[in-house]
Amino acid sequence: MTPPHTPTGDPSRDPAPPSTPRRDFDALALTVFSNAVAMVAEEMGTVLERGALSPNIRERRDASSALFDAAGRMIAQAAHIPVHLGAMPEAVRAVRSRRPQPHDVFLLNDPNHGGSHLPDLTMIEVIAQDGIIVGYAAVRAHHADVGGMSPGSMPRGATELVQEGLIVPPVRIARGSEWNEEILSLVLANVRTPQERLGDLRAQRSACAAGRDGWLALRAREGGATVDAACDALLDYTERRARSRIAQLGAVRGSARDVLEGDGVTDDDIPIVVQLDALGDRLRLDFTGTSPMVAGNVNAPFAVTRAAAVFVLRTLLDADVPTNDGIARALELVVPTGSAINACWPAAVAAGNVEMSQRVTDTIFAALADAGVDVPAQGQGTMNNITFGGRGWTFYETLGGGQGGSSRGPGPSAVHVGMSNTRNTPIESLEHAYPLRIETYAVRRGSGGAGEGHGGDGVVRRYRVLEPCTVTLVTERRRHAPLGAAGGAPGSPGQNLLNGEAIPAKCRLDLVAGDVISVLTPGGGGWGAPTR
Repeated sequence: MTPPHTPTGDPSRDPAPPSTPRRDFDALALTVFSNAVAMVAEEMGTVLERGALSPNIRERRDASSALFDAAGRMIAQAAHIPVHLGAMPEAVRAVRSRRPQPHDVFLLNDPNHGGSHLPDLTMIEVIAQDGIIVGYAAVRAHHADVGGMSPGSMPRGATELVQEGLIVPPVRIARGSEWNEEILSLVLANVRTPQERLGDLRAQRSACAAGRDGWLALRAREGGATVDAACDALLDYTERRARSRIAQLGAVRGSARDVLEGDGVTDDDIPIVVQLDALGDRLRLDFTGTSPMVAGNVNAPFAVTRAAAVFVLRTLLDADVPTNDGIARALELVVPTGSAINACWPAAVAAGNVEMSQRVTDTIFAALADAGVDVPAQGQGTMNNITFGGRGWTFYETLGGGQGGSSRGPGPSAVHVGMSNTRNTPIESLEHAYPLRIETYAVRRGSGGAGEGHGGDGVVRRYRVLEPCTVTLVTERRRHAPLGAAGGAPGSPGQNLLNGEAIPAKCRLDLVAGDVISVLTPGGGGWGAPTR
């Protein structure tokens, strides 16, 4: 992976192809092009969701899709998972380093070569026209199991990447419509649910094909030279909008420190530190002082930290600003190599993608608040990961909670916050597919912090298991409550229970039929002093 050793705006940025003609696009033409390419990415997501077998992808939509040009620049993304999409440019960069040929289809999950964590299998198709590479279609999906020491591949207590599951560097898994059966067999031989994995991989393949067809149709309709020039113009426009917004902040400085509640090996707090500076039209984030890599699996590769920074900047922009690599150009990141947010081999990282990403996001927002920028109070700050696994089955989901209140009003309740944007797993789908029953699923009333803008409430979800299995929990904000802002009260911390008794935030337990696991997710912090 590219070491983020020095400040850089966008480590995946390559110059535009030298043959690309420069031309001016008026606002209307650029808007039409932006929406056209975004709709291709959305169609990719729709194809994936309709074709996937696992509820985690089909129902929760724990997956993302994006389109890249021939230079590996992200031109458009669907409105999917922030932690996926901000990190996928690193995956395309890794594929381009393997000298791809027209119509190659790559698969990868290696955090040291463009991946985020092992359950996120990324498929990338090389799009070609007349034998020339003209773009890349990329789909990242969270698979319910990729092997490793624990069902669901989100093990508590893992201290090396090899313990977390099958590691896939960028490999050619298909060429056109022909699968590389040897690579496919190797992948399926190392997972607990091969048929479900095969179905999800086929859905990803179809989604990439939809992206390829849409990209080629756009180029056929508008002309390749026009599309190439429009890509340049769109990225430049997004960069201008991002830089303009930063300039509006003024010459502000802010700093913040937050912690992650242990790494699954110890319960020691893990500090994340950031110094934020708005330098003209550039936003500089310096994470010097953040904890070194830890023994457990809450470490995160640089791609995840980059994704968090891109996400926070994107939230400051107007809704009409396209989401593409132009945003990252306005960022300057200093992330010490070997830190817990720029982990190196052989660090375990399964929980870094889901939990460390949330805390990096919270810390950047806190630095913005310290600089005087109007941002919401802290949300739940965790994805509340829960994985069940038994003989021949695995199930994974994350749970929503409270969003922080803001100057604009109360925070929403029972929603995914920050780097997660997944949907709810319908109870009917879950109970039909797995030996689980949901005894309670409700809003956790009163868990949001008081304030002029009240914090959103968390949820309560209780699972009864119908046969012996294991459960793995990777959760946060169980000791340190989400903070309020501008005089608002903190939200309630979360809680995990087994048969009514408290259990650790990060744990793996063997269950028997009849056991009940309860997850009470955190509420968001309140904003402003309560008026009554």
